[in-house]
Amino acid sequence: MSSSTIPNSFDDVTDFVVNRGNGVKGLVDSGIQKVPERYILPPQQRFDLTKVVSQDSIPSIDVSNWDDPEVIKSICEASGKWGFFQIINHGIPLQVLENITDAAHSFFGLPSEQRSKYYKGASPSETAFLATSFSPQAEVALEWKDYLSFQYIPGNDKASALWPPVCKDEVLEYMKKAEIVIKNLLQVLLKGLNVKDFDRDTQHTLMGSPRINLNYYPKCPNPELTAGVGPHSDVSTITVLLQDDIGGLYVRGIEDDTWIHVPPIKGALVINIGDVLQIISNDKYKSIEHRVVANKIKNRVSVPIFVNPAPDAVFGPLPESGEIPIYKQLVFSDYLNFFFSKPHDGKKTIDYARI
Repeated sequence: MSSSTIPNSFDDVTDFVVNRGNGVKGLVDSGIQKVPERYILPPQQRFDLTKVVSQDSIPSIDVSNWDDPEVIKSICEASGKWGFFQIINHGIPLQVLENITDAAHSFFGLPSEQRSKYYKGASPSETAFLATSFSPQAEVALEWKDYLSFQYIPGNDKASALWPPVCKDEVLEYMKKAEIVIKNLLQVLLKGLNVKDFDRDTQHTLMGSPRINLNYYPKCPNPELTAGVGPHSDVSTITVLLQDDIGGLYVRGIEDDTWIHVPPIKGALVINIGDVLQIISNDKYKSIEHRVVANKIKNRVSVPIFVNPAPDAVFGPLPESGEIPIYKQLVFSDYLNFFFSKPHDGKKTIDYARI
């Protein structure tokens, strides 16, 4: 693309990236040399590296024996203190993890016209779409990220029939393996809330509509001016994240206004508590703010699985807690729609649920 056709103005960038479905990957491929105004954060919202606390780190837990009381204790304690932890020896083969990150690179390595046919609103699949940023219509500054999102419906081959061939098999293979890990995690976390049953109704409420994203953060000429993802907590029950080896994920520290880097560990999965589980646990477990910093040198990918309730699921503090509820009962689709109606804004979404 010649320099005369590289989008630069606020409106031109929005049209090229969002409306025409080129995404930030298309913008980078156009040959830009600096971050366009449409992506530049106000100074007070930019990431301050001096706030990173290097001596703190989230726990790493060996889950080779899910029934071990020490494993259960470690997971529940980490969920209450940090809201984040990493798990190793979880049973998903390293090759499966490498296949899914390779598949993400393969999809975003396709020519723009092949990627954009999956763009949200035009995708041939009702359960897969390509999108950019987070909530472009509401954001002051776009986030430096594209993502391919899949609704996973176990055992439904028709639902995945029109997924992009370049990554379909890898996504399905990973999800089938990850589903076992997710169920183990939820059963452990429920034990910490004195809930014994993990029946069909409970699974509908906690994991009835899982979604997996292939996130792509292309090289950024001025990463200090923008955000890969702005500060937010997830609205899921839990999120299971596969990082590549580049890094860039930061979580809110225990001390005010501090951040902790989550270093990539080969073969590990990063687990974080979502708002749904914080609400269900009546604040025993914590969903914690996190953010992603763009990278100047390398293209980064990550693969989050958002373990979401079914859209019609009603959730609220569990009676097993024996405590006075501080949150109301909610329909998950209402909570999700509220989340996407605004930019990423830290922990403010959960205020919607407070009594």
